[in-house]
Amino acid sequence: MDSALADIGRRLDALLAGPTFALEPQAQRAGLLSLLQAELSYAADCNRQLRHYFEAWPVDYRAAKTIAELPYLPVGVFKADPPLALVDRDKVTRTLASSATTGQTPSRVVLDAETAKRMTKGVMTIVRDFIGPTRRPYLVIDTQENVSGGAQLGARAAAIQGLRPFATEIVCCLHDDGGQTAIDEKSLFDAAARWGSVEVLVYGFTHVIWQQFVLPLRARGICLNMPNVRVLHSGGWKRLEAQAVTRTAFAEGVAAVFGCADTKVLDFYGMVENVGVIYPDCEHGNKHVPAFGAVVVRDPLTLAPVEVGQQGLVQICSALPTSFPGFLVLTEDIAEIVHEDGCPCGRRGTAFRFVKRVPKAEVRGCGNVEPVRERSFLGEAVGD
Repeated sequence: MDSALADIGRRLDALLAGPTFALEPQAQRAGLLSLLQAELSYAADCNRQLRHYFEAWPVDYRAAKTIAELPYLPVGVFKADPPLALVDRDKVTRTLASSATTGQTPSRVVLDAETAKRMTKGVMTIVRDFIGPTRRPYLVIDTQENVSGGAQLGARAAAIQGLRPFATEIVCCLHDDGGQTAIDEKSLFDAAARWGSVEVLVYGFTHVIWQQFVLPLRARGICLNMPNVRVLHSGGWKRLEAQAVTRTAFAEGVAAVFGCADTKVLDFYGMVENVGVIYPDCEHGNKHVPAFGAVVVRDPLTLAPVEVGQQGLVQICSALPTSFPGFLVLTEDIAEIVHEDGCPCGRRGTAFRFVKRVPKAEVRGCGNVEPVRERSFLGEAVGD
């Protein structure tokens, strides 16, 4: 198994070093199919339960002709305790868990050092393609506690810290005020005055930005006069949709507070289970799939792949994890493939749009997650 894992690692390194959104789609899918087949074989050798699951699949994954034929896992399996793992306990360096409301079970994924490294590199290559490599001031719409992290770094802190290589300096503009999260006005207004019209990176979770930042400032008629910000945000749409906040209204509200164009507000879709892959909106409102990932949209009733322009359950694919079987995951989200290639933005490959959560599906935290302290959590792993 060591030689198989080493070969997978070399192939992943080559993918991450290559173009992110410029490969010819047919060649990209063929290469990814071969890599995913190798990873499924490795997973079957590591975990007996997965091996039995793959053997019962209608199509032998080793003979599959398309990514859509490969065996996928429903997202709910990542709520198992202990979580699915492909590494022994002593190789786990971090556990990421999605947030969950009271009574709900969070998803949990385990990372070893190599998967954690690839996760960071994958996100960085995607973000760089959208905002460029330039370092700039970084405004975090969150508290310092969620930036500091540590050995038990949760995915919320990881998402924030993942953008640190772009930062010349970091300012957190929320703080704890008697048990309630509130705007740290001194930090925010000082940063706005110092940075003025320079290019600034802003990041926060969607519902946090809206509820704890935009609404309080807009109620007071405050504009920060920061026209060159680039605002990245993710997660929490379910909460805002319940308040009838549309994506257009969100972008316009954020833009009004910063004094920038609403095109500077960039939403991206991502999940803890799809480690290392995020899907930002391009200037045409489409989300793009990187060289090391794939998206399949399936009919909710038959689970057969649908045609371009039809809506269905979105299956996300990432070749990056080798510490847990997050290669092919059927989500509870509805999406629509817009292009198999040819988006006007110039990025090649699959472009899709997120539509909504499946009705009555459990509200997940997406990237809004908490750290998990190490305990007895590994299920069947290597050699079982």
